[in-house]
Amino acid sequence: MISCILKTQSKILYTFLLALVVSFGAFAQASEQAEVAQKGVDPGATEGAEVTTGDPAVISAGEALFKNNCAVCHSAGSDVIVGPGLQGVTKKRSESWLISWTKNSQALIQSGDADAVAIYNEFNKQAMPSFAFSDDEIKSIFAYIDSGKGAVSAPVAGPEGAVAGENVGTDAVGAIGGYLDIVLVVLIIVLIVLVVTLLLITSLLKNYLNKNRQLNEYDAEVVNQRFDFSKVYKSNAVRTLVVLIFVVVLLDLTIEKTMGIGIQQGYAPKQPIAFSHKLHAGEHQIDCNYCHTTVYESKSASIPSANICMNCHSQVKTESAEIQKIYRAIERNEPIQWVRIHNLPDLAYFNHSQHTQVGGVECQTCHGPIQEMDVVYQYSPLTMGWCIDCHRETPLNTEGNGYYDKLVELHESSSKGAFTVSSNGGSECSKCHY
Repeated sequence: MISCILKTQSKILYTFLLALVVSFGAFAQASEQAEVAQKGVDPGATEGAEVTTGDPAVISAGEALFKNNCAVCHSAGSDVIVGPGLQGVTKKRSESWLISWTKNSQALIQSGDADAVAIYNEFNKQAMPSFAFSDDEIKSIFAYIDSGKGAVSAPVAGPEGAVAGENVGTDAVGAIGGYLDIVLVVLIIVLIVLVVTLLLITSLLKNYLNKNRQLNEYDAEVVNQRFDFSKVYKSNAVRTLVVLIFVVVLLDLTIEKTMGIGIQQGYAPKQPIAFSHKLHAGEHQIDCNYCHTTVYESKSASIPSANICMNCHSQVKTESAEIQKIYRAIERNEPIQWVRIHNLPDLAYFNHSQHTQVGGVECQTCHGPIQEMDVVYQYSPLTMGWCIDCHRETPLNTEGNGYYDKLVELHESSSKGAFTVSSNGGSECSKCHY
């Protein structure tokens, strides 16, 4: 009878412990889902207006030209950067005037054109570079601007007077996650109290039975049984298991450290000037190609010169302590000593243009969310295995390219998989080591 009572109490105790674990897992999962939902809401994101006029191909071409050449000084909306925002400019100026201004703004100013002179004076006589674009290319840029794809949406009233971008939805999801955390903590406390109470009841019951009951030999053994820990750690099986675990952990750490030699994933050195990609590439949406001028044309992506910085910072934030470092470098005719982050060994050959121009690989594929980094760090491991895996998994776009016709035909006759970089010899040693 007594043994049944104690066993029942033990079952109750185990049940509560199990409930504690299950509840913790359930609420942790709910909190995680709430956090994922919160991260999925992008309150700062704005959708451009639908394209209502113009050829989509022309607008797309204009978008590329605008981002590569114009976005550093102008927004496609109404925001002023270095120059004025271009939203609605085609309604203010004639097409011929815009073409003339884009091709050679200084010539238009010197001709005495009233609008050109007024703009020049309004923006501190900052000269706009001349562009050797064709008329059609310039028209495509303004078609992109007119499409509204690059414009920032106007604030829209939200709950209780809030406007878009104020994290209303995010805060609501965050509040739900906060309530779940509170409920989880309360539940854990309640379960702990119940477990402690059960342990106290068990202890009191044992004392009561020992003092006030005549117990037979079996019941007395059940009530007063003790767990002998010495038998556990003296057991050969336990000792063998502990040694085995120690050896496996040590071996795993050794292999991990050995395989990590030369891998600098996460490396984020301090740079001589605090340059933020999050600010420039993220908030201001300056195209990578504007600063890294040879990323589509050369083996190297190139390090931006101080002159590129001065295209903006001769007018913008000129008094900033970090910008003054650029001025001093120019005055002393010394290069800025940027610290290299992504550095492949000399035995490996890598060509940026082959990947970005020919392969159409986005910068983020290798460099990660560079537009979100205040301090740039090495996002990918850049190991040989990582590169080969990419070559094995990345299909080649062979449509309309006669060079690949016979290769694709031969591949399809012997394999059912996609025609990848490896299918074209991208896994051969001589591709990267020669």
